[in-house]
Amino acid sequence: MTITTRTSVTGYAGTLALTGLAPLVWGSTYAITTEFLPPDRPMFTALMRALPAGLLLLALTRKLPHGEWVWKAGVLGVLNIGAFMPLLFLAAYRLPGGVAAVLGAGAPLIALGFAAVALNERLTTRKVVAAVVGMAGVGLVVLRATAALDTLGIIAGLGGAASMAAGTVMTKRWGRPEGVKPLAMTGWQLTAGGLMLIPIAFFVEGMPPALDTRNIVGYLYLGLIGTALAYAIWFRGLARANATSVAFLGLLSPLSAAVIGWIALGQSLAPLQVLGMAVALGGTLLGQTATAPKPATETAAKDAARVAA
Repeated sequence: MTITTRTSVTGYAGTLALTGLAPLVWGSTYAITTEFLPPDRPMFTALMRALPAGLLLLALTRKLPHGEWVWKAGVLGVLNIGAFMPLLFLAAYRLPGGVAAVLGAGAPLIALGFAAVALNERLTTRKVVAAVVGMAGVGLVVLRATAALDTLGIIAGLGGAASMAAGTVMTKRWGRPEGVKPLAMTGWQLTAGGLMLIPIAFFVEGMPPALDTRNIVGYLYLGLIGTALAYAIWFRGLARANATSVAFLGLLSPLSAAVIGWIALGQSLAPLQVLGMAVALGGTLLGQTATAPKPATETAAKDAARVAA
């Protein structure tokens, strides 16, 4: 029994470690955007990240949603992709990067509330403290004394964090249909979110810009590595781990962005920022649970039981 328990805990820790690769990869988005992509086209960039990657995964998996999963995939696609990405970019363009990152770091705290309602995950003092500590650590890494505030930007930043938190929790609540792999589920959500982004991108920014080779390389990286692969890893982790544990891993993204900026872009990394990284990592670890939840599968009996409860 002891050996089985230890093996289970080790396997669960491995699942969380692998899932943490997704936000680490997302942390490269800032460097790729500034160095490889055309300027001032955030909506087009969100569209190019989501839709081509989603269509590619649909072609590879050859599985489409059916029945109630048509609207469920649409809802998840809006929460995780279609609403989250535009709000994220709107916050980034109207706020200093540090302020936007701190608002995004509020996602674990929001996810705790959603998970308590939708998943009956117990809201503990330890996890609330962990979420606050994580936000504080991110703040030390990215905030500057000259940071200015913008009302619309703050609303967008909080809305993006809430959208991602809700998408994380609902992805866990609904699980996935029997026989459907995480890669197919990822394709459904990216396609749904990408289709939503088409009218937004054209209404806000007009016709697509002309792309050179450097732009194409940047979009290929964001689409294949930063979106298709990273989101597949993220949703795989959600299927096997607690929703709040996965949400806390999102704190790794701004830390990754800071390290990449220091290594690849020659940006400075002060001692206070290093301290902030340690604090944010401490909050991430403090927010983890040691045991995996029961697997979430999509069956009529389980949905009926949830409604009855």
